[in-house]
Amino acid sequence: MVGLPLIRSAETHDLPAITAIYNQVIATSTAVYSDDPVDLANRAAWLAARQAQGYPVLVAEIEDEVVGFSTFGDFRPWPGYRYSVEHTVHVAEGRRGSGLGRALVTALFPLAARLGKHVMLAGVDAENLASIRFHESLGFKAVGRLEQVGFKFGRYLDLVFLQRFLSPPA
Repeated sequence: MVGLPLIRSAETHDLPAITAIYNQVIATSTAVYSDDPVDLANRAAWLAARQAQGYPVLVAEIEDEVVGFSTFGDFRPWPGYRYSVEHTVHVAEGRRGSGLGRALVTALFPLAARLGKHVMLAGVDAENLASIRFHESLGFKAVGRLEQVGFKFGRYLDLVFLQRFLSPPA
């Protein structure tokens, strides 16, 4: 890595980079169970919705270039799940494995805790062993597998859920 990343709140001017990173992930991986690229209007609405809910969207910036982003949002929309959030993290191709993902996810933990969240979840494609190991290294524990709930690239996909407590378990 050339320089140390600056982890900061995303701003509107970051949306072209966020969109490019997200669309590259959509096109080349099963990290997002979507087939269609998004446009700037989609990401602008997404950012505005996260901010309206009081949820962070963070970016990693190196030498004035946005090279990754992370966020969390409601795990499920019903009141009984209000203390649980699900996170997302994506890093630009060519920058993965450099510690940016770790920095982006780790930065989310205190933000979620300050909002009174108790559990952070991650939904990971079951074949993405690198992401599963990554999450385990951050204290997440695999807690469930949903078989063939996703479909992409002409095949059904299994989803693994991992969780990490943000406050001590009851």
